[in-house]
Amino acid sequence: MRPEKQIMLDEIRGQVAGSPFVVLTDYTGLSVANFTDLRKQLASARAECHVVKNTLLMRALTEAGLPKPSAGLTGMTAMVIGSQNAEITEVAKILKKFSKDTSKGKVKLGFMGQTTLTADEVLSLADLPSRDELRARVIGLLKAPAQKLAVVVGAPASQLARVLKAYSEKPAA
Repeated sequence: MRPEKQIMLDEIRGQVAGSPFVVLTDYTGLSVANFTDLRKQLASARAECHVVKNTLLMRALTEAGLPKPSAGLTGMTAMVIGSQNAEITEVAKILKKFSKDTSKGKVKLGFMGQTTLTADEVLSLADLPSRDELRARVIGLLKAPAQKLAVVVGAPASQLARVLKAYSEKPAA
């Protein structure tokens, strides 16, 4: 392998190995403005989009310990990777919306850990709530019983206070 290709392979392998997920998309027909817009949207989700050669990508995936895609990669491929704190659900939402808006940039497949995801599975992740939304829901569920307990415990005391107040305000007979 030529030295410049080896450098590119090492860089792709490092990016794949350092990301919690990899999503492969088809960028056929995207204009430079569309691609730039996609990259900006992905940056807000702590993710990056890189154009890669299919042969180098296949080799990098194999060397990074990821399963080889059952169907070979064909066509123009862009690789979406994220930082360690990036969420695949946010990225999937961006890709799904972008694909819907432009009718281009279709998802080919993805990897989450050592698991291979089909295009449909990646897009179904877009329908899941984000990590922050799930945390808020769990906190709400944990908070609700304590709040209800406080209301139940406080109810007799407040009723007694209302009775005493009403009795004290009652004119002497």
